[in-house]
Amino acid sequence: MKKVNSIYIIDDDPITVFGIKKMLRPAATCDDVQGFENGLPALNDLKRRLEEGISVPDVIFLDINMPIMDGWDFLEEFITLDIPKKVIVNIITSSIDPSDYQKWTEIRSKCQHHLNFKNKPLFKIEPSDLDAIDMAS
Repeated sequence: MKKVNSIYIIDDDPITVFGIKKMLRPAATCDDVQGFENGLPALNDLKRRLEEGISVPDVIFLDINMPIMDGWDFLEEFITLDIPKKVIVNIITSSIDPSDYQKWTEIRSKCQHHLNFKNKPLFKIEPSDLDAIDMAS
């Protein structure tokens, strides 16, 4: 079982949040799992952690389509932050729009973090969702 210090789940669907939390139990131990209904409170909490010297999450599960601040807007802000470690960001979406995959490819090319692209519904948390062996990819 993987030990993870902190996980953010950013999704406006409570069923998805519940499902991710349930799938995490056999896959990882983590005492700091935070849920956010959209990217804005997650971004604000992330900035607060940076200002206060608190460790930022190791892993983020990020929905694309949300009200107020969607996943793309969150990512655009997130990649500009001075975060001293690489974070694994699992983009989770029910979208079948090819432009979403293309957008992920573009953001991934200019991002220091490890970005995964996953379709909903999720059925299992994979090891690569929590631990990137090759962080350069």
